[in-house]
Amino acid sequence: MLEYLQQLDAQLLCALNGMNCPYADQLMWLISGKFSSALIVIVLLALLARHRQWRNMITLLLAIALVVVLADRVSSGIIKPLVERLRPTHNPELQGMVHIVNDYRGGLYGFVSSHAANLFGIATLISMVMKNRGTWIAMLSWAAIVSYSRIYLGVHYPGDIVGGIAVGMAAAVAVKWAWKKTPEKWNIPRPERLFAKADAKILNLAVALNVLIIAVIAALF
Repeated sequence: MLEYLQQLDAQLLCALNGMNCPYADQLMWLISGKFSSALIVIVLLALLARHRQWRNMITLLLAIALVVVLADRVSSGIIKPLVERLRPTHNPELQGMVHIVNDYRGGLYGFVSSHAANLFGIATLISMVMKNRGTWIAMLSWAAIVSYSRIYLGVHYPGDIVGGIAVGMAAAVAVKWAWKKTPEKWNIPRPERLFAKADAKILNLAVALNVLIIAVIAALF
């Protein structure tokens, strides 16, 4: 059964990774980059800063940091060295079959995807805090786009992404649960009080604009 799933995973990888062109190479390379979410982060911080609620900003940043640390430690510190599943770019059986961009091959092991774990963890936490359907769609869609870019670049199987999504969402739920359970006497801002209703629409627009800007930059360069 496991062997069948791995074969299916490899076939799906080749199908998704094989749909490539020069523009998509540049687009996916930028989306997978470290600063691809810069505009979203800036807008998120600006929404908190405009109310001059510095305690709220610090609390959210700490919550996000906890999600990233937890998701990254579980994915990279525990699961990857335990499972030791080679990335497609390092798998001898797939040599010559995987489309590689800018000779980028990633680390040796890929299960589970740290990119997917971190992005879906952050997206889930922010969506739970915002409590807005549009934010759920926008943030999870962005996380999915970034995760797909990892498949396109050939450094992750779809199964790596699915595993990363599970880890990231679990980390976000755990941090949100611990956040709500903090005693009132600690005077820590409650998650539901961080943002106004209008903030969600601004963030959703920022996510869409972020994708558009990256698409334009990829076309220009």
